[in-house]
Amino acid sequence: MLGSTIARRALTTSAQSVRLAAATAASNAGSAPRVRNLPSHVKIVEVGPRDGLQNEKQLVPTAAKVNLINQLSHSGLKVVETTSFVSPKWIPQMADHAEVMASIERVPGVSYPVLTPNIQGFEAALAAGAKEVAIFGAASEAFSKKNINATIDESLKKFQVVVDAAKKHDIAVRGYVSCVIGCPFDGAIDPAVVARVAKKLADMGCYEISLGDTIGVGTPGE
Repeated sequence: MLGSTIARRALTTSAQSVRLAAATAASNAGSAPRVRNLPSHVKIVEVGPRDGLQNEKQLVPTAAKVNLINQLSHSGLKVVETTSFVSPKWIPQMADHAEVMASIERVPGVSYPVLTPNIQGFEAALAAGAKEVAIFGAASEAFSKKNINATIDESLKKFQVVVDAAKKHDIAVRGYVSCVIGCPFDGAIDPAVVARVAKKLADMGCYEISLGDTIGVGTPGE
């Protein structure tokens, strides 16, 4: 059974140390870089059942996946990305995608998008009762080729087919752009490429674009 453990520690702090910490924070505030144009709110898209499990070597039982998704659904999250409709040949962990979709509890107010890299995946997701799908591109040519075996432009053509089919069935489509800051193969990424890919996805009809700092090299200034 999947779960998480939260460790809690009780901290005893004297009034003197509190004053010292406040004074230190105040003195550092003037030298800290200011981050401007912060959003007024954030949206949390939980991808653990899909992205968190897909590369696990040991197969996770379907019942455990369903239990995880159900618990996340009752945690207050509004979006839980459930599974991926990809070939079991490439990602064996997601081979039970249809069974997972058929077994989860669908909590009112919670959406359960699934990843669909191509039209075959979309059609399978549609048959499994998916109401929202996601397509995943990249701003790095090398990453795109290694991740989905296609160049950026080739992937966009495949995504267009998926989005067109989704529109016919009134299925919402979310777009991912990976490696928006840096890539493990190409290094630093040109922001112009990120903007181009994101615009292409938006123009197709994606209602939302997720810009992913895949390898965690971004800073507030970027």
